[in-house]
Amino acid sequence: MFSENALRKGLKTRHFGSKIYTFDSIDSTNNCARAVAACGAVEGTTVLAELQTNGRGRQGRIWEANPGENLTFSIVLRPRVRPEELNLIPLYVGVAIAAAVEKATGLKPECKWPNDLLLNGRKVCGILIESSVKQNTVEYAVVGIGLNVNQRDFPPPLIGVATSLAVEAGHDIDRPALFREVLCSLEKHYEQITSNGYASILPQWLTRSTMLDTPVSLSSGEGTVSGIVRGLSAEGGLILQTQESRRTYFAGDVTVLKH
Repeated sequence: MFSENALRKGLKTRHFGSKIYTFDSIDSTNNCARAVAACGAVEGTTVLAELQTNGRGRQGRIWEANPGENLTFSIVLRPRVRPEELNLIPLYVGVAIAAAVEKATGLKPECKWPNDLLLNGRKVCGILIESSVKQNTVEYAVVGIGLNVNQRDFPPPLIGVATSLAVEAGHDIDRPALFREVLCSLEKHYEQITSNGYASILPQWLTRSTMLDTPVSLSSGEGTVSGIVRGLSAEGGLILQTQESRRTYFAGDVTVLKH
C-alpha cells in the first residue's frame, strides 16, 4: 500500500500532488476526485487506490487492474477552457504520460485517439475525463488514469489486447518513482498548454501517433464508419475521410485496419 509521504518523497511539482488521498480499496478514484472537486479541492489534488471495485473506462466499461501491480489514480484540474475544448484534455494527458514513461523506462508508448496509450499495438494505459460544466463554464475536469505497470497476467478478454510496462521492458518498474515522473510530466505539459493554448498539444500528439493517413473503422452511437484519418481538428476531434465526405468525430471507438 502506498502512503502519501512515500509518494511525495522526491516529488518535484508545485501543484500536482500537493494533496494526495491514498486508499487500499475504493469504488472509483474518479468518483472520489469528483466529490472533492465539487467541495472545492485545489487543482492538482490526486486520488490514488491500489484496488478499484468499480473502476471504469469510457462509455461505462469496466476497468480491471490487479491491486499492488499498477497505477490507478485521478487528478483534479480546473482548466480555463471552453466546454468544446474539453476533448483536448485526454490528448494532453496521453502525451504527458507517454513522455513520462519514455523518460522512466525507455519505452515509447503510442497515442491512440481518443484516450489510449499502446505498446506494440496493445493497450497499456487508459484515460477517462469527467467534467462539470455549468452555464457554459467548465468548473473542473477530473482526469482518471489507469496505467498497467507490473501486471503480467490478464483475464481472458484482455489477453492479446492489453500489456504492461513490465511485460514490454522485461523487468518490474518502481511504481512510486513512475508515479512521481507522471505527475511531473502532467504538470509540465499542463503549464505549457495553459500558456500556449490547448490546441498546442496537437502537434505533439500527432508525433506520438501512427494514425495519420491510416485506414480505420470508427464505431459510435451513430453506427460504424470506415475511412482514412486525415488529422485532428482544433478541438481534438478526429478528421476522417470516407468515400462520401470528410467529417470530424468527437467520440467513438477506433480500430486500425490492415492495409
